[in-house]
Amino acid sequence: MDIFDGWGPALARGALSTLEVAFASALCGTLLGAAAAAAALSRHAMVRKLIQGYVTAIRGIPPLLLILLIYFGGTVALSRLWSWVSATPATIEVAPLPAGVFALSLVFGGYAAEVFRGAFLAIPNGQIEAAKAAGMSAWRIFRVVTCPQLLRFAWPGLGNIWISTLKDTSLISVIGLSELMNVSALATSDTRRALFFYLAAGAIYLSLTLVSSWGLHCLERHSARGQRMVQP
Repeated sequence: MDIFDGWGPALARGALSTLEVAFASALCGTLLGAAAAAAALSRHAMVRKLIQGYVTAIRGIPPLLLILLIYFGGTVALSRLWSWVSATPATIEVAPLPAGVFALSLVFGGYAAEVFRGAFLAIPNGQIEAAKAAGMSAWRIFRVVTCPQLLRFAWPGLGNIWISTLKDTSLISVIGLSELMNVSALATSDTRRALFFYLAAGAIYLSLTLVSSWGLHCLERHSARGQRMVQP
């Protein structure tokens, strides 16, 4: 007897879609956060203020509101833009997947920017000065001195943002993306077994979180290799 009433493969595809959205958002958000952190450390005050405004706005806007704003607002904006450039009016709808990934990438990048900035400031400036005195090029200093320590300081914060992003993928179900929560809702409507399917979705989310925590712990240990632990 199939305990999932035929919805097992759909749940598996929903979990895979959830991971795809989370990984895509984390990748784009990491690149965006690194660029924003570099801009936040710029010598130009206007650039720093723009990045500060972006980070503040991201922290103040709930992810669900941002997803809805990009999905519905993007549809309206693209439709109006098309009407301006074309004689034939048409409605251009934003697909749920790119809208969700873009929204979660903005959220990830806003928090990652502060993580990267704090990690960079935590690197002793004397090490960079010593590398310059040794005649290292700027790229070699970044690859050998800055990047390894930057990652060592940034992994815990990035891990927390990843777990939060994995949880926020459930919000994309409101715009119709066939991810885990959306499939669970459809299975509930079909079988009237709400408790079972939502518990199953919760168990899948918990499993993904546990695996992510283990992987992040391994990454933190790997990035901290060679560091002498000082006992109190």
